[in-house]
Amino acid sequence: MALTPPDDATLAETGWQEGGAGRVLLIACGALAHEILALKRANGWDHLDLQCLPANLHLWPDRIPVAVEEAVTARRQDYASVFVVYADCGTGGLLQATCDRLGVAMIEGPHCYSFFEGNAAFAAKAEEEFTAFYLTDFLVRQFDAFVWRPMGLDRHPELRDMYFGHYTKLVYQAQTDDPALSAKAEDCAARLGLAYERRFTGYGDLATSLARVAG
Repeated sequence: MALTPPDDATLAETGWQEGGAGRVLLIACGALAHEILALKRANGWDHLDLQCLPANLHLWPDRIPVAVEEAVTARRQDYASVFVVYADCGTGGLLQATCDRLGVAMIEGPHCYSFFEGNAAFAAKAEEEFTAFYLTDFLVRQFDAFVWRPMGLDRHPELRDMYFGHYTKLVYQAQTDDPALSAKAEDCAARLGLAYERRFTGYGDLATSLARVAG
């Protein structure tokens, strides 16, 4: 995947900068851009630069390690260090192996639902919540683009029960207190025929991980 400098609009969204001594590059999933930028602003982490890869790579998890390696290789010479803001994300350990080979660290956890909840807390609930379907702020905003249409439910709504019949509830892991997002999440649960639970997680282990990286 070719990596090119972003246009001015993307600069404003991702905080792309030109590197330099003492700077840290975050190679992140595009689904985390809003949260990472919020944490940067709130904590004054101006020495952390952000480069996001397309969020829709999650539709093809096998492509994530390759995309991350290309991004790290293209930019690491400009930075004191690089941190990968992806969890395993369905790569079956391949992303961790890639990061180990490249000598860069990555955030811990199987997926963003886990680190937003807090990896320890999420693991503790695993046995009782194996029938839960999770949404984050990003996925609530992008529900049609990342869930409804890719699964063909816009064209074949009869597939809903085939896909979601074994789920019992939708858990909205809210990173922010936004009544409009909460209402949309509840609507997503209704569309999927699931019970609804809102759980405010904030930024969870994403915040603590970035705090360590920021030093």
